[in-house]
Amino acid sequence: MTISQNALKWVMRLYPPLLFQRIWVQRFEGEFKSCTVKINKSFLNKNYNGSIFGGTIYAATDPFYALLFDQLMQRKGFKVRVWLKSASIQYLKPGRSNLYFTISLTDEMIDEAEIALRTVGRFVKAYPMELTNKSGEICATVMNEVYIRNLHQGETATVAY
Repeated sequence: MTISQNALKWVMRLYPPLLFQRIWVQRFEGEFKSCTVKINKSFLNKNYNGSIFGGTIYAATDPFYALLFDQLMQRKGFKVRVWLKSASIQYLKPGRSNLYFTISLTDEMIDEAEIALRTVGRFVKAYPMELTNKSGEICATVMNEVYIRNLHQGETATVAY
């Protein structure tokens, strides 16, 4: 299902797993080529050290590459299934204040996925993310491996997502 950038922003803001962890989508831009997210530190996501719980940081990074690729590929006429295949995270510094990250898809990244979907029917690739505090210091780095499957390649949609 295609959706507007503003509508998806509000859906994600109110999505309970993100809302209750204080994960706030600030904006989608460039026709789904970019997304900026803020993790608000609060008593709901603070660990015993007073920093943001690592699970909150991990959860914040989970859906966004998949969402961007899903919306972009649908707008290019593909019927796709997209999900995060794997992820790894390194906590470099405690998140003692709000954390921020922006992910952006370049035309080259999009073209690479589109070519793979047209030729092999699937695309798998890992992309990095950096989460920074309000001073711009990197607090965590994440690698998200995205899986995209072209459903026009003979697969029928039997799983809801």
